[in-house]
Amino acid sequence: MSLDSSEIVAVILAGGFGTRVKHLLPNIPKPMASVKGKPFVEWIIKYLHSQGIKKTIISTGYLGEVIEKYFAHQTMEGMEVKCCRETTALGTAGGFVNVVKNHKLSPKAWLITNGDSLIFANLQPLFSYLEDEKVSGVILGLSLNDTSRYGSLVYDQDYNLINFAEKKPGAGVVNAGVYLLRHNLIAEFPQNIPLSFEQEVFPCLLDKGIKFKVHIVDAPFLDIGTPSSLAQAEKFIIHNFSSEG
Repeated sequence: MSLDSSEIVAVILAGGFGTRVKHLLPNIPKPMASVKGKPFVEWIIKYLHSQGIKKTIISTGYLGEVIEKYFAHQTMEGMEVKCCRETTALGTAGGFVNVVKNHKLSPKAWLITNGDSLIFANLQPLFSYLEDEKVSGVILGLSLNDTSRYGSLVYDQDYNLINFAEKKPGAGVVNAGVYLLRHNLIAEFPQNIPLSFEQEVFPCLLDKGIKFKVHIVDAPFLDIGTPSSLAQAEKFIIHNFSSEG
């Protein structure tokens, strides 16, 4: 039986410092960069809603009060949005664990994504992987001609994740930063803080024999982490949200 999107809670990781674009975004965290009149993170939430997600929690950190104040007064139709602050830098996985502990939710699965990137992929195929009880999670992989900016995913012929490779030039499949994880998997996470998904959580879980699938897409993707990519955000949103107001 396929996992229903209503059984999934999304977590947007928005606690980073945004060092490379901080000079362009004074006094606001990177996910709050204004794009077509809305914060970039709001476009992520709109995308998640279009995929059937009804509940989103934003993991905040650096200048988190800016995000929290905005969403305290911003109603998003059909989507419940909450924020959860990390008071010290916890790392990507640490921020996620902090959300789980503070909100005491136990959905069938969590969908984790970054607050500074957006990929317009159909998420429905990810949900169907969890019909197989042996699969504990799915990583969204993006097929690119040049993988030099991102770590690549290494997988076998059955699309089982083997490991994460370092950044390198050339064609390949990169980590799009979107993870679908069963709730019960959190009990297997390493306990150290700060905690990274890519460097610590996935290597640890793979060593335990836990199975993750890689779902590969060729889809519009933007990471606003550099001045040049931030400058592309308006055009990217207008093109991919052509029907949005």
